[in-house]
Amino acid sequence: MPYKKPKVKLVGEDGNAFAILGKVRKALVRAGATPEEVDKYTKEATTGDYEHLLLTTFKYVDAE
Repeated sequence: MPYKKPKVKLVGEDGNAFAILGKVRKALVRAGATPEEVDKYTKEATTGDYEHLLLTTFKYVDAE
């Protein structure tokens, strides 16, 4: 991960997995993540349930 972990505000996104995915993907791109890194996040985050999505998200960004 050669980019700085971006901060993402997730307050108000409870239960909306698509909104979380979109915000995090956009934040990763802005932080300088490569398309491959963004795809890796997406694949990892979508291979489980909502809790898995959140745990994966916390690995890639600092959630507020």
